Amino acid sequence: MNDILKQIGQIGIVPVIAISDVEKAVPLAKALIAGGIPCAEVTLRTGEGEECIRRIAESVPEILLGAGTVLRIEQVDRAMKAGAKFIVSPGFNPKVAQYCVDNNILIIPGCSTPSDMESAIELGLDTVKFFPAEQAGGLPYIKACAAPYTGLKFVPTGGINAGNIGKYSAYNKIAACGGSWMVSKELLEAGNFEEITRLCEEAARIVRDARR
Repeated sequence: MNDILKQIGQIGIVPVIAISDVEKAVPLAKALIAGGIPCAEVTLRTGEGEECIRRIAESVPEILLGAGTVLRIEQVDRAMKAGAKFIVSPGFNPKVAQYCVDNNILIIPGCSTPSDMESAIELGLDTVKFFPAEQAGGLPYIKACAAPYTGLKFVPTGGINAGNIGKYSAYNKIAACGGSWMVSKELLEAGNFEEITRLCEEAARIVRDARR
């Protein structure tokens, strides 16, 4: 699990994808890699999410692939069977988190309160998703929480974009940032993979510069 977290940290960005056309899954994964972001969180918000994970895992195995919006244990099993390497949840579900820990599955649970964060720490987790990041207080809130929870790292998601990812990435308690602006619904529907690649290149460059 630590190897996966290390890879996520090195990449610095986790594109959050809600895709409903399975035929676009593989071209999208290739566009992300071309843009320097070999990572993706395919959400299970759509009925096609699981099949998209399967197709990407089979055709683009070099991408670090996670399943997002995981709300139930059965979704964990299905996502991992489809080829996901890690699980992301919008909130802290004790049953789902415990199940993942018990089965040596990396989970990055959503935590937006100190109580959630302490529950994650109690399970031995050291990286949590902070969601919805901008709406819940943004970087100042994360810095305030990081003061007592010195061993915790954060993956802020929600309201992250090209304009603010730099300030988040510059803080050493940020493992990576989750975002969907480079894989927006409009770009996916249009099949505009060149623009997706361009936006990924731009985002990767911002993160690299911020971390220097």
